[in-house]
Amino acid sequence: MISIKTTNSLYEPEKVDVGIVHIGLGAFHRAHQAVYIEKNLNRNQGGDWGICAVNIRSNSQLVDELKANGCRYHIAEYQDSQNVELREINAIRDALFAGTDKEPLFEKLVSPKTKIVTLTVTEKGYYLAPADKTLRQDDPSIQHDIQNPASPKTAPGILVEALYRRKESALPPFTILSCDNMPNNGSLTRRAVCELAAHRSAEFAKWIEDNVAFPSSMVDRIVPAMSEASRERLQKELDCHDQNAVMCEAFSQWVVEDNFPQGRPDWEHDGVQMVKDVHPFETMKLRLLNGSHSLLAYVGLAAKYKTVAQAVADEKFASLIRHYMGFEAAPTLDLPQEVQVQTYIDSLVSRFANDSLQHQLSQIAMDGSQKIPQRWLNGAEERLANDVKQGDLNATALGVAAWLFYVHGEDLEGNQYKVDDPMAQTLSELHDRFADPESLVREALKLNDIFSTTLSQSEMFSRAVLNAYQTIISSGVTDCLSFNNRLSNNNTANFGG
Repeated sequence: MISIKTTNSLYEPEKVDVGIVHIGLGAFHRAHQAVYIEKNLNRNQGGDWGICAVNIRSNSQLVDELKANGCRYHIAEYQDSQNVELREINAIRDALFAGTDKEPLFEKLVSPKTKIVTLTVTEKGYYLAPADKTLRQDDPSIQHDIQNPASPKTAPGILVEALYRRKESALPPFTILSCDNMPNNGSLTRRAVCELAAHRSAEFAKWIEDNVAFPSSMVDRIVPAMSEASRERLQKELDCHDQNAVMCEAFSQWVVEDNFPQGRPDWEHDGVQMVKDVHPFETMKLRLLNGSHSLLAYVGLAAKYKTVAQAVADEKFASLIRHYMGFEAAPTLDLPQEVQVQTYIDSLVSRFANDSLQHQLSQIAMDGSQKIPQRWLNGAEERLANDVKQGDLNATALGVAAWLFYVHGEDLEGNQYKVDDPMAQTLSELHDRFADPESLVREALKLNDIFSTTLSQSEMFSRAVLNAYQTIISSGVTDCLSFNNRLSNNNTANFGG
């Protein structure tokens, strides 16, 4: 028997003003930032911090469905398969689709009531090169925004045009808060916006540098993509017939740099950690949680697992991610004294085992060329700089090998699948051009949009990736999990325990 707790809105939604515009209306925003705003509005019995949520390129259907329901929807927060809280959300007060006509969006962005703009557009939505983080000025969408600044296509282009209009109207700029999984997401957002703004004028770019706040943030909540099966499950288990409902885990964390010149909600009373420096928290989350997720995704898919819970239920996979987190990732972290890394690692393994979420590995595997530099490779580069010994990066190397196998788009039995990645064509052509594993690995590591020179020129790292890749294609990925490696306690053991 499932234990269900129900939480409803305690304020009058129609009396809430919009103070936040959010770009990237999807499941994660609805299950994370909007929930914190909902808690804030409940506690304050309303207020001026309602959200206008916007999609700029796709999913107009979601916008239409939300608007048809007064932007009201539900969140099912699963502690486990037997304990869930069903939460009513009214924090989103308006929803827009700005795929063709962006003027209604600009009307919101230039409104004096808008104090904050938040984003969840994924790493690729910032149009930054993975290796050096410069704006991809040769990208067709960025080229369009340079040539047509008043009718942009991209999130950076929209922000630049909105700030230009506010400046011309003598309005103070809004604060821009990235909520995407990128280290230094505030400074990276600033870079994308300022580099694009410089094409209008150096003076305008300098005005943004001097006047616009780009605080960083770290977000953490596992929110699987919704499917018809998950909607049917909510109807059956919770009697929830909301097409826009979202399932997620009960755990949630939001760490935000406290830099909001135009004001902000009093989030600290709603569970948000307001800090001076987000970097240690975001690096911990990216390298431990997200890094383990990606490792499970590529290695797990190669072993025919479909969900995170299925993969981590295999003791060899659980040992693999414990080793990766404890021995390869944790030594690269510089955390506040009060943060207990081992406690965090233990909690992650427990969260991954939550089988109520059915978190698909194929969802995590998307956009790997954008994700793995910050999740694995930056830490690996730091480890190499500290003269690590042979075998010290074997889990990371296995992840790279499994990713390289995955992006071929074909499993060992010859079954084909679609690879969803901005560099999918480049990676497919790489496999077509280089048939033998040694050439393939060597040329893959030369992709400087992904791998640094330090990694590509490391004989130890290259050999570890090649060994793992050869094992995967010859006998399967599970054979890679039996090699010996030092664990975090410096004892010699294998990933099978």
